[in-house]
Amino acid sequence: MEWVATPPGGPRPVRPPRRARRYTGPPAYPAVPRWGFPLLAWRWPLALPVQQQGDPARRAEATGATAVATLWITAGVAGLAAFAEGWRYVLLLISRSQALSRTVLAISDALVGTTGLILWPLGAFSGLFVVLWALRARAAAAQRIGVRNARPDWQVVVGVLVPGLNLLVPGSALAELEHTVLAAEGERERGARPYPTLLVRFWWVTWTATLLLGWFTFAWGFRTGVQALADGVVLHALNDALVAVLAMLTVRVIRYLNRLLLPVNPTELRHLWVRAVRAAPPPPRAPRPSTAPR
Repeated sequence: MEWVATPPGGPRPVRPPRRARRYTGPPAYPAVPRWGFPLLAWRWPLALPVQQQGDPARRAEATGATAVATLWITAGVAGLAAFAEGWRYVLLLISRSQALSRTVLAISDALVGTTGLILWPLGAFSGLFVVLWALRARAAAAQRIGVRNARPDWQVVVGVLVPGLNLLVPGSALAELEHTVLAAEGERERGARPYPTLLVRFWWVTWTATLLLGWFTFAWGFRTGVQALADGVVLHALNDALVAVLAMLTVRVIRYLNRLLLPVNPTELRHLWVRAVRAAPPPPRAPRPSTAPR
């Protein structure tokens, strides 16, 4: 006897082979498929944040990004205000020998008034974000090396707001922050006295000069006389120029300390390619088998 196994319903008919269909493009779906990879572009490993949102270093990074954006806007407005004051001084020199156009004077007054009105609240917002970044960066640096800051946060805030103290406290607090960050990197001793780098010292000098010139310009505004008004225009132009330089230096300092405080981002690393090899010994060549055809 011979047993023949057949599927239920009898043997299935043999189907002819299908012909390959012409490619008409990628598949289309009526809705977003729920399978496959997440809707993210391909990135380098560790490019996505893997730490918790409450990490002080990540909070300092986010606050620093906001501070950098406001500082760049402040630098642009301050530069425009310095240009407006310089143009006003040129118009004052021209008016000594000839009459000025009414339209030119209106444009100059509008430019000076608008930039001066915008620069004050913009500078306050920038200072707020910079101080908030400094406090979070201090907390992140202290947590990284396992110490507690000798200067409380309220002293830093008071030292920034109180006239007279704000000539010394912001620079010293920034030098302490830099020292803590460098100690976390192993470049400074934890118990050593903070010694600011050239960038931090330059920022400190610019900050002090901006405050002193601002106070002097404000006091000069109470003087009367044509020459006093002309000198006040020059002082305002110099003060606005210093504000622009200070904003750009602050951006440089924030990026410098964030780069030391945060881990290296693989997406920002440059890829090294081997384009040529010179003065290298030739690679060893395997002996030719005796059975190989020649």
